[in-house]
Amino acid sequence: MTRRLSYGMVGGGPGAFIGDVHRMAAELDGLARIAAGAFSSDPERSAAKGTEIGLDPDRVYGSYAEMAEAEAVREGDERLDFVIIVTPNHLHFDVARTFLETGFHVVCDKPLTTTVEDAEALCRLVAGGDRVFALTHNYGGYPMIKDARAIVREGRVGAIRRIQLEYFQGWLATPLELTGHPQAVWRTDPAQAGAAGALGDIGTHAHHLARYVTGLEVEALCGELTTFVPGRRLEDDASLLMRWNGGVRGTLTVSQVAAGEENGLAIRVYGSEGSIAWRHDDAETLWHRTPDGRARPRRRGHGWISPEAAGASRVPPGHPEGFIEGFGNLYRSVISTIGALDEGRTPDETALDFPTVWDGARGVHFLERAVESGRRGAWVDARYEPPGEPPAEPGEPTR
Repeated sequence: MTRRLSYGMVGGGPGAFIGDVHRMAAELDGLARIAAGAFSSDPERSAAKGTEIGLDPDRVYGSYAEMAEAEAVREGDERLDFVIIVTPNHLHFDVARTFLETGFHVVCDKPLTTTVEDAEALCRLVAGGDRVFALTHNYGGYPMIKDARAIVREGRVGAIRRIQLEYFQGWLATPLELTGHPQAVWRTDPAQAGAAGALGDIGTHAHHLARYVTGLEVEALCGELTTFVPGRRLEDDASLLMRWNGGVRGTLTVSQVAAGEENGLAIRVYGSEGSIAWRHDDAETLWHRTPDGRARPRRRGHGWISPEAAGASRVPPGHPEGFIEGFGNLYRSVISTIGALDEGRTPDETALDFPTVWDGARGVHFLERAVESGRRGAWVDARYEPPGEPPAEPGEPTR
């Protein structure tokens, strides 16, 4: 790239943890800088965040609509290259549509939208234009997840038979939303979070992780969704049986009321010739097991891991890296793609390694099908093709 890109942020105001994570990750490699923001619908809170991070007050706004209108007329070095959306879920669609229609590339936190209809509208908008749209499923940025993907692509586990997914948290084991905790309030409110609670917040990450590692899609599912905390309006625990294409079977268990758990994301893939296993609480290690009983830990940072994993590693072995670096790897890919396109170059395969608007639509459809299955207590068809999705090249895996 010949210049550093500039970006704006919608959401991420005072006290919003994930906004600061996105900002640190986007700037981790020195490829981009924040130049504008509408950090809160409260103009005073938005201004306070702008002051905190040293922005020009003239480029800090009290609404995303105001920001889009003002920033769209800027030219040259003052023009934003992309916009990051880190608002509660119910705002994703309107904010994304507004900035796409005003000519900006967009990076959006997950899930893409709260309804399939809105997700498909964004798919059509992206398909009909020349804007990059990325969804921040950051766990795909972890080096050893990229190593897992490479092992599967190379056929080293053989024909996949089973995918086991779990994601356990305990922070909502009590009615935290009743205390006014801002992150708990919107995540347990269907008007802001959408139709899914724990599944929409963390289950969607596990779903994408399985798609990213294996390249498979869910064909049918049967779910039990439970709300353990009295008075809570969305599920805080769920278990799904899943049928993936190619006859693969699997499960997803997700809970935000697993008392004592912190961020227990895990994936295991079992094949005819071996298996792989990864846990977020030991993100530096991927286990590769074979039928003869041998179990080999593959550690991040060493020279014998896959090139994809090596390219995502930032520090030598023994110096742990993880959450922000995973986001940073995703942002590096997105920024490199935007830079290449804006300079008239073709992005390389490494740069294109990020979830798209179509991945986001698949995630929203998955959530709607899971909620419907839980409501009916029955298996439901989960097959889906988002509108406008570009055809995959031969051998190209799911992103």
